[in-house]
Amino acid sequence: MSARCPASVIGGAGSGVGKTSLTLGLAAALKQRGLRVQTFKVGPDFLDPTYLALASGRTCYNLDGWMAGRDYVERLFARATADADIALIEGVMGLFDGASATSLEGSTAEIATWLDAPVLLAINAHGVARSVAAEVKGFATFEPAVRIAGVIANQIGGQRHRRMLGEALATAQLPPLVGAMPRGALPALPSRHLGLVTADAEVLPEETIERLAAACVEHLDLDGIVKMGDCSRRREEAVDVARHSNVETGGCDTLPQPTISTLECRATTGSKHFRLGVAWDRAFHFYYPDNLEALAAGGAEIVKFSPIADRALPPDLGAICLGGGYPEVHAEALSANQPMREAIAAFAASGRAVYAECGGLMYLGRTVRALDGRVWPMAGVIPIETAMLERLRALGYVEVELAADSLWGRAGQALRGHEFHYSEIRNDDSAAQGWQKPYRVAHRRGGSAADGFQKGNIVASYVHLHFASRPEAVRHFIEESL
Repeated sequence: MSARCPASVIGGAGSGVGKTSLTLGLAAALKQRGLRVQTFKVGPDFLDPTYLALASGRTCYNLDGWMAGRDYVERLFARATADADIALIEGVMGLFDGASATSLEGSTAEIATWLDAPVLLAINAHGVARSVAAEVKGFATFEPAVRIAGVIANQIGGQRHRRMLGEALATAQLPPLVGAMPRGALPALPSRHLGLVTADAEVLPEETIERLAAACVEHLDLDGIVKMGDCSRRREEAVDVARHSNVETGGCDTLPQPTISTLECRATTGSKHFRLGVAWDRAFHFYYPDNLEALAAGGAEIVKFSPIADRALPPDLGAICLGGGYPEVHAEALSANQPMREAIAAFAASGRAVYAECGGLMYLGRTVRALDGRVWPMAGVIPIETAMLERLRALGYVEVELAADSLWGRAGQALRGHEFHYSEIRNDDSAAQGWQKPYRVAHRRGGSAADGFQKGNIVASYVHLHFASRPEAVRHFIEESL
């Protein structure tokens, strides 16, 4: 299956070469031309998509080959781009980096080959001239199925440097230089220990987006980049795919109405109205948008609430989801909202379903210890304490086998996800109080262990699940929550 919408992958020679800033600037610049720009992010990133959504004005979706598989990635791309003029796909790490050291599995290159999309290779050209040709030749010939259409040199010294880079590539008959960004031309993006901070109008104001766009207009060949996306591809085929999809979507009063439904899961609630409370504020907002759309497609009404600001839960909830985010950054505010902490604890005690991932797990514990040593009381549902660390505690893809029947399926069934956290669990008294380990988690780098916390209809762990790895899990979750 080829990409039906003109598309370009912004891949990198490595991390830190400016992929995010370049993709943001390109999205904003093309939007200024009146194009409908659909953005995507390769891999399990929660932060870059918030930036890309602001720049494009459309929801940004993750394309993750390892967690979701090829069929899902292709269908998601087709549906999301059905009404788009062009797609920009920001890569992850280096072009060939992913879940495997010996194949394309989980890499940006894998997504490019699946979608038959050309790659714009971003490189850091500081301090190099003809050597750029050697670097690009390696990338261009390493995997024949990967089509590198052009090169964007970042951190150049000036016009003379630009000419040298272009001549080096042309003489070696390599993909052309389609842009060269001078040092300091791209405004810096804010960051903290998890990488970028989540983008909103305050973090990424319109002025910054306009500066990114202006830099791309001035220093990149926008017309050439658009042509490289192959405008001859038939967008009407993507429209036809979306039109004939058998997915039924549910409503959502407090989130934007889903533009696509990416998991083919018909509504299972029958005549019963099922309201799913989703924690959503500065402390909790790490959710894959297609995961939420899948829950809506299954018949759930998604209702957002803020553990920071709201004093009570929304009425008539059948279940609660507490996603990842920055509970440690907002620990004081979360702790100060005692009515909400008590409401969450009472909801969990009522036997209704509570699901938490990563930051949500931390909030359900007794306390959170911040990096400054201060300890903040949390909801107290799970008898654990969590403490922030200076260094990364866990990072990578995981395969989750259900060790017991749970909200997501029966014992022995499997899902995929990833972990990324700087905290660790301490003073775990859960086993003595009847809590089970619902997961058997296998890490891509080797080893497996019992993980998570389950008691009754409460399931929590550090793992961020992607429902596309097992679409039936959505139906099971809703049925178990009714």
